[in-house]
Amino acid sequence: MDDHDEMLWRREAVDHVLAAREEFLEDRATSTVPVAEIAGRRLAEPVVAETAQPTIDRATMDGYAFAAGDDGPLEIVENAVFPETKPPALEAGQAIEIATGAPLPDRADTVVKREDAVVDGDRLRTPDLAAGTYVYERGSNVEAGERLYAAGDRLTALDAILLRDLGRESVVVTAPLSVAVLATGTEIHEGRHTDLDSPMLRNLVRSWGHSPSYRGSVPDEGDRVERRIADLASEADVVVTTGGTSVGKKDYVIDALESLGDVVFHRVRIRPGKPIAVARLPDHDALAVAIPGKPIGAYVSAALVARPLFTGDRTTPTLERTFTHDVGLGPEGFEYAIPVTLEDDDATPLGHVDSPLAVYEETFDPSVLSSSSRAAAADGFVLTTEPLDAGARVDVIPTDSLE
Repeated sequence: MDDHDEMLWRREAVDHVLAAREEFLEDRATSTVPVAEIAGRRLAEPVVAETAQPTIDRATMDGYAFAAGDDGPLEIVENAVFPETKPPALEAGQAIEIATGAPLPDRADTVVKREDAVVDGDRLRTPDLAAGTYVYERGSNVEAGERLYAAGDRLTALDAILLRDLGRESVVVTAPLSVAVLATGTEIHEGRHTDLDSPMLRNLVRSWGHSPSYRGSVPDEGDRVERRIADLASEADVVVTTGGTSVGKKDYVIDALESLGDVVFHRVRIRPGKPIAVARLPDHDALAVAIPGKPIGAYVSAALVARPLFTGDRTTPTLERTFTHDVGLGPEGFEYAIPVTLEDDDATPLGHVDSPLAVYEETFDPSVLSSSSRAAAADGFVLTTEPLDAGARVDVIPTDSLE
C-alpha cells in the first residue's frame, strides 16, 4: 500500500470511512434519553411526524383576527382570544381582538397588528392584507407522516424545540463509542518528548459526542505495538493511535494493523496529514484509526479524514474570504490544507513570512508546518490543489466547525 498511485484522494477516503462506520454501527446498543438531554447524541431511528403541526391556525402577532375577504368596517366582537382560550365563532363582517399564539376563530384567516389597526369605537377599518398575514397556518410547519430526522443524525439543543412540538418527551439514541487513544514512540514513552497529539485527539473525539480515554504510550517495538493495540481493541470500540504510520524503520503501527485485521486504506493525498490509516479489526469487533505523529498533520488528518467515522458527516461549513498572499504549492497530486487566520474579510496564510509564524516565503511547506505547534492558532484551513493568488476568494473551513 505504499506506492504513490495507491493513495486515495480525501473524498475517496471519506467514502471508505463512512462505509466502515455504517457496517460497524449496524447492531450498536441504543438507549432512550429525555429531550432535555439530547445535545450531541445521535439518533438510532428516524423521527416521523404523527400529526400535522401546528394542529390549528394561530396568531403570530397581537392584534385583530378577521377574514380577509370581508367588507368593512368590521364589527369588533366582545372578549379577546388568548392562547389558552377557545375562540368564539365569527360571522361575516366581524373581527376579534387576539393575542400572539392564540387560536384563530373559524372563518378568520388574517391578523392585523395592533399598531397597524385603525379602530373607531367598536369598528375596525378593513386592513389591506392578504389572507394568511401574521398567521401560523395549520400544517404549515410539519406534515403528517413527514420524516424529519434520519437514523444517525446528530442532535443539538435547537432540535429540542421541534421534538417537543412533535410531542416527543424522549428519543432513542446510539450509545457513544468508547475510544482508546494510544501514543506510540519511544521518545514519548520514555518522557523525552511531550505528547502533543493525544490531548488534542481526546478533545476532538469528545466534541464529536463519544467517550475517549487515554491509554498511555508504547515504545517503537513491533511486537509491543501489536500487543497493545490488540489489548485495547478488546476493550474499546475504536483504537486511535498517534505516530508510527509512515514507512520508517521504527514505524510499526501499519504492520500491526495488517497483522490484526484489514487495513482499509493507508495514506491519503492530503498534506499535511498524508500517512493516516483506517482498519477493521474483526476478531476484536473494533475499528482502528492510525493518525500521523506531527501535531498539525495529526489534527488535519483526524478532522478532515477520520471525523466522518465518528460523526457521519461528509461535509463541513465554509466561509468565503479573501486570500491575502500569493502561495505556491509543492508536488502535484495532493490536496493541501493551508492554515489561515481570519480578520474581517481576510484569510492570511499562517506560516507565510508575513504572518506571526514565518515558515515559508513563496511555497507552502507542509512538512515544517506540520510540526509547528504555533500553527494550532489557525482559525481555519483552505483546501486547494492549485496555487493561490493574493486577492482570490477562497472557502475557509473554520476550525470550530470541525469540533
